[in-house]
Amino acid sequence: MIQELIKEFERIFNYSGKVEVFFSPGRVNLIGEHTDYNGGFVFPCALDFGTYGIAVKRNDNKFRMYSMNFVKEGIKEFTLDKLENKREDSWANYPKGVIKTFIDAGYNINSGFDILINGTIPNGAGLSSSASLELLTSVILKEFFNLNIDMIEMVKLSQKAENQFIGVNCGIMDQFAIGMGKKDNAILLDCNSLNYQYAPISLNGASVVIANTNKKRGLADSKYNERRASCEAAVKVLNENGINIKYLGELSVEKFNEVKHFITDAEQLKRATHAVTENARTVEAVQKLKEGDIKAFGELMNRSHISLRDDYEVTGFELDSLVEAAWEAEGVIGARMTGAGFGGCTVSIVKDENIDAFIKSVGKKYTAKTGLVADFYVAKIGDGSRKLGEF
Repeated sequence: MIQELIKEFERIFNYSGKVEVFFSPGRVNLIGEHTDYNGGFVFPCALDFGTYGIAVKRNDNKFRMYSMNFVKEGIKEFTLDKLENKREDSWANYPKGVIKTFIDAGYNINSGFDILINGTIPNGAGLSSSASLELLTSVILKEFFNLNIDMIEMVKLSQKAENQFIGVNCGIMDQFAIGMGKKDNAILLDCNSLNYQYAPISLNGASVVIANTNKKRGLADSKYNERRASCEAAVKVLNENGINIKYLGELSVEKFNEVKHFITDAEQLKRATHAVTENARTVEAVQKLKEGDIKAFGELMNRSHISLRDDYEVTGFELDSLVEAAWEAEGVIGARMTGAGFGGCTVSIVKDENIDAFIKSVGKKYTAKTGLVADFYVAKIGDGSRKLGEF
């Protein structure tokens, strides 16, 4: 595939010579949803599919970007002195935002580059195609401009670009999982402190199966920001009543039950209940995985989905239909929505001998209920964003 992408780069940019090839994965979160911006724990892993970039450094201040996922949009061009978020630049605003954020942080980026991008993550599926593109850009900037920057700083700047340049108030999980991913491991990340530990994923004859609802969702105009505001409001109420916390993730379930009566707004209480209980579930789930208790891990995944459905209200008809069909299928250890919600994907742990039947039965039930056709991916857990080589 890489050779085909290089040929396409040469054709699009009328170029012959050496190119550099980069890759940045997608990610899936196994448990710990909407906890990242609440200062809690998440448990994501990088996938073995993602975003490829074929790039060549230029001698002038021009950037030319072409995506094989948006062929009709042609080449997006901009210059170092005009790094502005423009609607007509659509997807190219993500790399542009990263470039500007690096410059604003004091890194010396003194020329442009040409790049051909090919993403193998379905857009709008909730597997972080945008964060994958941001980290791809970060790795290219480090390589081309010989920057003295480590991956965690690149993760932070990529998140900052999405928050401030794109205007999406995302937590740090997506960028962290994509940048710091490690083959056959998920990452238990404390989003408050950025302390993390790798946990080997040993599923004893089962695999992670991702199912895409194919219901498109745009994160920026979803109800994500509303949920975040509700949680922040709950923190404010607790602070006003002498509970000195910055994030809901600092509260144990026991402590939350003692103080939750201060939160009198019903919606804020439901949102806060999810944030606190999901955080506890995530820590427990990783412990169960370490003990080899996959059944208990799966049950916690199921409970996570119910909380996201009932307390956080971010699932919706399509995700619920897909998860319910998964719960009914033979060989399923656990299933839940993954990502921001309102469409996107589910993640299930399925016994290997049942995977083919699972895909068939869940797909059939889902289509009968929703009229949509789901796509399924048996996921392998891969490494983080990196350079693949020169060709």
